[in-house]
Amino acid sequence: MSEEQKAPEAVEEQTTPQAEVAVEEAPASEEKAAKKESKPKAAKVEAGDFNWEDFETKGFGEGYSKKKKEELASMYEDTLNSIEEKQTIMATVVSIGDRDVVLNIGYKSDGLVSASEFRDTPDMKVGDKIEVYIEEQENALGQLVLSRRKAKIVRAWELIQDGLDNDKVIEGFVKRRTKGGLIVDIYGVESFLPGSQIDVKPIRDFDVFVGKKMEVKVVKINYTNDNVVVSHKVLIEKDLEQQKAEILENLEKGQVLEGVIKNMTNFGVFIDLGGVDGLLHITDISWGRINDPSEVLSLDEKVNVVVLDFDDDKKRISLGMKQLTEHPWDKLDGAIEVGSKVKGTIVNVADYGAFLELLPGVEGLIHVSEMSWSQHLRNPQDFISIGDELEAVVLTLDREERKMSLGIKQLTEDPWTKSDVLTKYAVGTNHSGIVRNLTNFGLFIELEEGIDGLVHVSDLSWTKKIKHPSEFVKVGEELEVQVLELDIENRRLALGHKQLEENPWDTFETVFTPGSIHKCTVISKNDKGATLELPYGLEGVATNRNLKKEDGSNIEVGETLDFAVVEFSKDDKRIVMSHTNIHNPEAADKPAAKKKSGGGSPNKVKLAPVESATLGDLDALSALKAEMEDNTKKANEKKAAEAKKKASKKEEADDAEESTEE
Repeated sequence: MSEEQKAPEAVEEQTTPQAEVAVEEAPASEEKAAKKESKPKAAKVEAGDFNWEDFETKGFGEGYSKKKKEELASMYEDTLNSIEEKQTIMATVVSIGDRDVVLNIGYKSDGLVSASEFRDTPDMKVGDKIEVYIEEQENALGQLVLSRRKAKIVRAWELIQDGLDNDKVIEGFVKRRTKGGLIVDIYGVESFLPGSQIDVKPIRDFDVFVGKKMEVKVVKINYTNDNVVVSHKVLIEKDLEQQKAEILENLEKGQVLEGVIKNMTNFGVFIDLGGVDGLLHITDISWGRINDPSEVLSLDEKVNVVVLDFDDDKKRISLGMKQLTEHPWDKLDGAIEVGSKVKGTIVNVADYGAFLELLPGVEGLIHVSEMSWSQHLRNPQDFISIGDELEAVVLTLDREERKMSLGIKQLTEDPWTKSDVLTKYAVGTNHSGIVRNLTNFGLFIELEEGIDGLVHVSDLSWTKKIKHPSEFVKVGEELEVQVLELDIENRRLALGHKQLEENPWDTFETVFTPGSIHKCTVISKNDKGATLELPYGLEGVATNRNLKKEDGSNIEVGETLDFAVVEFSKDDKRIVMSHTNIHNPEAADKPAAKKKSGGGSPNKVKLAPVESATLGDLDALSALKAEMEDNTKKANEKKAAEAKKKASKKEEADDAEESTEE
């Protein structure tokens, strides 16, 4: 090689920094060889003689082989980490300042984190490993953005999820009380501990747990609301399961155990027997009657109970407390027997009777039928109240079954056995009573307590046809009656109301003689005929053929016309009338002629002429006609006398009124 060619190389070594860098990075053997060649060949080269093209053809790194390049690239890449945003990574503390902490995560640049995020690590020093969260690889300023606070949150949720998946026990800190439970801090996340999940027994004061550490298990996570539910009860239940199994294995009927009252209801109390609960029913608390368990027991009270029964399948235990004491029936006086008089206090009143307590735990039933001699059962609350002190008579007594029935009415004499009942309620005597009950066939009247009588519906009125007693009287009203029949053995009394008056049908027989004419009003009609209202409040009937007017039209309801008596029956209390007989006797008599004259009732008198009559029949008809005219005349005279009497009474009243005015 010529000196002119070596000269540019010497100039390159002296003047070009890039050449120096290339030489420095070249292998040591090549560097020494280059120095040996350059020193003796160094020469001064003028600028105009420098070959720039030769220099520019040598690119950066062209002095390295391909293998060497790969080795250098691998060494460089190993010094940097590949990171992704929105993930956590371990960082090394590089420096700690008053406001910021510099962290190295192995990236091309370090990250800054506010010193306020490290308040929980006052002992942190340079070189410590800290977990951080990568928010941005490079922000607008080209800086790496990290967060320790978010890293703690992400890590906390990962630990919480792991605790739920693997059923792990987590230690938390109770921060405060909230509605229905407590707020517990686990891994920096606030979780909710319901009051029902604090302990196996009800907790009444949550404040005692605030500010204390508590082991819990995660039972539910709601990522939508960032809500975590934990439980401390499940840890206790796990420990109690073993105790519960041991207790149930050794449990026997009649076994006496000690327990603590954990809950109270209106039907009994629940007792914790050390891992298993048992029910002490209100009826098994005391031999006496109590209305609420709180009268004799209180929460958290230690009591001794006896096992009455238990169900292995349902894990239910029935307990008793009164069974630990002597039964009060064993203390009952042996002198008490049927017929004895006892005293006590009413402790309960039901629809069927009342309970009289002689001793605490010894009660007798007073049935409502044994409270009064009256046969009309009423509500016991009408004359007995809880707390009343009463005297009663023992009716039945069973010491083995521990049952007793009592009676109050036995303290007074039975009214049916009184000595004067035969004379007091003799047939024909009049009395006044209260209507207690109505039936289709009559009504019952209470004459005195324990003595009732029946008034049949047919014995209410002589003149009115009563279909139901409610048409005549109401329950609770007072009614005058007369004794018709007395049966002391069967305790029956037949009464009547109409018997207080004379039978008016004896008089009506003389007034409503066949053929007599009376003013009647049609009050109703049906297919067979009509019902008529007669004088004196009586009712009569008329068939449709006897309702024809003289012009051929029919009589309608509400019309008042003259009617003639066709038939009168005192026994049946029946009067048959006809309007057609008045203006056309022949038309009305035709249907009657078809009837055969037979042996009828002696009290019935019918006007029924036949189509062909003999001389004897005509004589009989003449006599009957004369009799009818005579009866009609007498009736008219009687009516006239009554009208005259009424007129004279009216005149006297007017005179008296005038004299009073004067």
